[in-house]
Amino acid sequence: MAAINSQMQGKTCLITGANSGIGKATALALAQMGAAMVLVSRDRARGEEAQREIKTKSGNESIDLLLADLSSQESIRQLARDFKQRYDRLHVLINNAGAYSLTRRVTVDGMEMTVAVNLLAPFLLTNLLLGMLKASAPARIVNVSSDAHEANYLNLDDLQLEKHFRPMRAYGQSKLAEVLFTYELARHLEGTGVTANCLHPGFVATNIAQRDLPLPARLVTKLIFRFGISPEEGAKTSIYLASSPDVEGVSGKYFVKSVPKQSAPLSYDESLQQQLWQKCAELTGLTVQVS
Repeated sequence: MAAINSQMQGKTCLITGANSGIGKATALALAQMGAAMVLVSRDRARGEEAQREIKTKSGNESIDLLLADLSSQESIRQLARDFKQRYDRLHVLINNAGAYSLTRRVTVDGMEMTVAVNLLAPFLLTNLLLGMLKASAPARIVNVSSDAHEANYLNLDDLQLEKHFRPMRAYGQSKLAEVLFTYELARHLEGTGVTANCLHPGFVATNIAQRDLPLPARLVTKLIFRFGISPEEGAKTSIYLASSPDVEGVSGKYFVKSVPKQSAPLSYDESLQQQLWQKCAELTGLTVQVS
């Protein structure tokens, strides 16, 4: 059993997509630093398995599990309610969960799956927990984006891609939107003691692009992912943004390999950031920012 580093002692961290890949690696590292981790998983069995593994490897018993389907807005609202019932502080929120779909799939709310999980879920969950984050300041919000956002494509009139669905266009657009959302969020949070940053984790060997593939394509994808970095390597920037004193007070930045970098040109369009925020508010039923 590992000895706990006390760097994050007394901090409560909530992380989505925590039962595998980058999310699990991030949760383990923060648990080893002494943080009380709240893992969010859609699947109870996989979530409980990750919970046990993190407890064992970290020597930290403060590893909780909450269940939520991030493609469902009601499930996200229930997640926020469940968290608030159990905790009175939130120091780090890591919106890590992501989706990639080969075909256009629609959620229970009638939203396109990629935009629902990669954009609307972080938007809604973050807004529902903003009051708690502000009350816990200094606090941090970390959004896991991707360099796929550099496709520099966003059509607010067809955010759901009803007219022209292509998998990489859907994924790239959702990740650009996540960067735009992060920058607008950082502006909303100025003076509150809560920071918001986003990141590209690198080309990581995970199962995100394999869930819907037929067997032959899955085998090819597995072969390609053999050249990806490990989840532990991919988690390093998330861990850095969640815990490092070097970024205390730093907000509204895009990080690659724990270094701030320029994101796609379109991501700096403040008018577009504001329009996207309003669009997300409409699609999630949040007419005003939740405080």
